[in-house]
Amino acid sequence: MNLASILDEHPSDDVALISRAQSTTYGELAAQVGGLRGGLVELGIQPGDRVGIVCANNWYFVTAYLAVLGIGAVAVPLNPLSPALELESELATVEARAVVVGPSGHKWLADLDRTAVPSLEVLVASEGADCDGVVTLDDLVAHDPVPVVPRDASDLAVLVFTSGTAGRPKAAMLSHGNLLANIDQVNASEDRRQTAADVSFGVLPLFHIFGLTVVLGCTLEAGGTVVLVERFDPASALETIDRYRVTVVAGAPGMWTAWANLPDAPADGLRTVRLATSGSDRLPAEIATRILDRFGVTIHEGYGLTEASPVVTSSTGQQPHFGSVGLPLTGVTIRLVDVDGEDALVGDSGEIWVKGDNVFQGYWEDPEATAAVLTPDGWLRTGDIAVVDDQGYLELVDRAKDLIIVSGFNVYPAEVEDVLIEHPGVEACAVVGVPHPYSGQAVKAYVVVAPDRSYEEDEIIAWCADHLARYKCPEKIMFVDELPHGLSGKVLRRELT
Repeated sequence: MNLASILDEHPSDDVALISRAQSTTYGELAAQVGGLRGGLVELGIQPGDRVGIVCANNWYFVTAYLAVLGIGAVAVPLNPLSPALELESELATVEARAVVVGPSGHKWLADLDRTAVPSLEVLVASEGADCDGVVTLDDLVAHDPVPVVPRDASDLAVLVFTSGTAGRPKAAMLSHGNLLANIDQVNASEDRRQTAADVSFGVLPLFHIFGLTVVLGCTLEAGGTVVLVERFDPASALETIDRYRVTVVAGAPGMWTAWANLPDAPADGLRTVRLATSGSDRLPAEIATRILDRFGVTIHEGYGLTEASPVVTSSTGQQPHFGSVGLPLTGVTIRLVDVDGEDALVGDSGEIWVKGDNVFQGYWEDPEATAAVLTPDGWLRTGDIAVVDDQGYLELVDRAKDLIIVSGFNVYPAEVEDVLIEHPGVEACAVVGVPHPYSGQAVKAYVVVAPDRSYEEDEIIAWCADHLARYKCPEKIMFVDELPHGLSGKVLRRELT
C-alpha cells in the first residue's frame, strides 16, 4: 500500500485538479507526479526522509505531496503564511532533509537561515524563486518517472503539526494505514461518499488535516475534481462554486458564517451543492439554520482531530440535528469517560475517547506527550468533552481545557504566552479566547509590563507576528497591573474576560 496510489485506475482524461484556472487531468497529474518522484530520487531523497511542503492550495502542493509519499518519504505540510522563525523551527524539529516551496513561500526561502535547520540539504521551488542552491520544481517534473515505493500500513506518511490535546505544537505521526483508513471510513456511507462526478471546493488549507484528508484525499480516491482555492473571499467563493458547478463543500464554521452574513448573496448561490459539511469547531445552530433558510442547503456537522486523521463522527445521512456532530464513522469506536475513569451515563458529560485504524501513532520523538493521549490498549484520549443522547447522537460540550479555536485552527494560550514573555518589556501575561463574529474565537492577551516601560498595543501584536502564524496572534492587548492567581499560584483564566 501507498497513499499516493489513490491516483491509479482513474480515467486519464478526467479532470483531477483545477488550480489557478488551469485544469490538470488524472493522466497529466500521474505523469507529473511520476516525474517529480524521479527527480527527488535523483537528488538523493530516500524512504523515511522528511520533506517539508511550504505551498498554498494549488497544483504545487498536490504534486509535491503525492510525489513525496510515492517515494516512501514523509510529507511535512507547513503553513506558507507562517513567519520564518516558526517554519524554521518546525523543519528543524522533524530534521527535514528537503523542502518544496511554492510561489507563496519564495520570500521566506530567500531569507532562510540555513543554520537554523542544519539537516536541510535540498531546496526545491517553483519558478521565480530568488535563492542560491535551489532546484526548480519544473525541472524535476521533467525527469523520467520511477515507480511508487510499496509501504506497509504502519509506515509513516505525514507529519502534521498540531497542539495536540494540550501544550505547544507537536508533530503528529500519521501512517499510510491511518490516512487510507479514514478515507475509507468517510466514504463508507453512501450519503457522504464522493464519486467521479463530484467537484469538491478546496478552500480548506491542505497543510491542515481536515483539508488534506476530507477534501484532497477523499476526492482523489473517488476520481473526482478538486477546485483549489488559495484564499477565501465569500463573494468570489460563491462565483467559483457556480462557475465550476461544485457539488461538495467542506469548511469550518467561519466560512458558513461569512456566507450566512453576506449581503446580497444570491439565494441560488449554492444550488449545485449536494453535500455540505462543517468541522474543526462547533457550528452555531443559528448559522446552520440561516444557511438552510437562505440557500436551501443542509450543513452536516462532524467532529474530528488531527490525531484521528481526522474524522471521528459525522451527521451526514441523518435528519437535521443542528448542534450535534452525529454518530461515529463505521470502523471508529468512541467512549465517553467520566472523571472517575468510568463510561459516562447517557446525558452525562465525559471525555471523548477514540479507537480505530485511523488513530495516529503518536507525536514525533515525544514519548511523554504520546503516553499522555494514547492508552496502552490503543484508546486516544481527545481531551474534548461531550454528551450523548439515547439515540447515540454526540454533542460537544467543551473543547480541551484552555484551547482557543480560530477559524478551525487550534491555538493554545501557552504557545502565545511563551512568545509574549520573551518580549523585553513584558513581565507577565495570560492569553484567553474571546468570541469573534467570523472566526469563532480570537486571541486576547492580558499583559503586565515593567514599571518603567510603556507600549502601544500594535507594538506587542507586531512582536507576536514575527514569531507566530497570524491566526495565533492576539487581536487585542489589555495592559493590566497584575493577573489574577489562585491559591496554587496558577493564573485564573476564567476571570480574564
